[in-house]
Amino acid sequence: MTNLIEDLKFRGLINQMTDEEGLNELLSKEQVKLYAGFDPTADSLHIGHLLPILILKRFQLAGHSPIALVGGGTGLIGDPSGKNAERTLNEQSVVEQFTDKIKQQLARFLDFSHSENPAIAANNYDWLGKLDVIGFLRDIGKNFGINYMLAKDSVKSRIESGISFTEFTYMILQSYDFLNLYQKENCKLQIGGSDQWGNITAGLELIRKTEGENAKAFGLTIPLVTKSDGTKFGKTEGGSVWLDEEKTSPYEFYQFWINTDDKDVMKYLKYFTFLTREEIESLQKELEDAPENRSAQKALAEEMTKLVHGEDALKQAINISNALFKGDIQSLTGEEIKQGFKDVPTFEVNKEDIPLVELLVQTKISSSKRQAREDITNGAIYINGERQQEVSHVVTNEDRIENAFSIIRRGKKKYYMIKFI
Repeated sequence: MTNLIEDLKFRGLINQMTDEEGLNELLSKEQVKLYAGFDPTADSLHIGHLLPILILKRFQLAGHSPIALVGGGTGLIGDPSGKNAERTLNEQSVVEQFTDKIKQQLARFLDFSHSENPAIAANNYDWLGKLDVIGFLRDIGKNFGINYMLAKDSVKSRIESGISFTEFTYMILQSYDFLNLYQKENCKLQIGGSDQWGNITAGLELIRKTEGENAKAFGLTIPLVTKSDGTKFGKTEGGSVWLDEEKTSPYEFYQFWINTDDKDVMKYLKYFTFLTREEIESLQKELEDAPENRSAQKALAEEMTKLVHGEDALKQAINISNALFKGDIQSLTGEEIKQGFKDVPTFEVNKEDIPLVELLVQTKISSSKRQAREDITNGAIYINGERQQEVSHVVTNEDRIENAFSIIRRGKKKYYMIKFI
């Protein structure tokens, strides 16, 4: 079996490690419990969370036991890492709702029922919620020097812009998470993004001070995912790319990956997919020899959509993509229409049959009846992918998909969805 750390290195997934030799030795001798934390700041995780989730999955596939820690407690406080201002704090009831949804999402990637090395779901509110102020300050806070905390990047970067005592204590709470999991679950490794290095090493220091010099625990961070053009990874014009299909449809998710730049695609194949080294190297050669085929992008989009949304959703995303590329809109189902044209201007019409000219004016696709007639006769109007040049045409049930939708195209690229109600 490939050495796990060596595989992570090949994929470029290690940013920093506290003790590579010691961790390698530990991984070779025993089934290790490791954890990553996910604060519930929204009702869904997004693709920025995928790397730590998939690192946990890689460890589980290698025979170790991942702990997916949802920060029901720390989510009430706010992590200062990577932020230049205080986070707006959510009510506890909202954080609880977010926590439940995120737990469900994590179950898509990690096997919580595995007989030999099951994943464990944890919520740090279970222990942080029981802390009292005096006990917290006496038993935990005394282990953290102010100078030590101020030297950490997560705090240091916020000193000038300002940081509250609330967010200042985040490092202590996360360190206590590590100590608690070390004591109760024998968890010996924490992983996180590169911005978590200070918090992770603070946790290791707390374990050492509390459990003694011989306590063995480790930290590993993964790199920040970047794009070659300097823009932020995981963002589109519509906002974040979410793992919840209600917020980002499987088709949109597929499109995000298939539009990856040639300069980034090999890095993302290594980071995010479970393709073997040989398969990745083969795609690298194809990219060099025939970049116009976009084989690497197709493999990336297929692997990621299948991983996050499943085989059926992948088939649907490919079907929508092919139909839109060929202009074969009539082959799509109503559900596929809703996915493929989610972001185009949408209008509701409550007439059973409506003259095309009237429809174009009513929905403002054409500015006037005269313009509508010109658009039709000039061949600029398409209904469900088919050109319509009859000025007298009436849009009826035959022009609808599943008796509910018609897609009007004006010119080469302007699409409009008509919903019949």
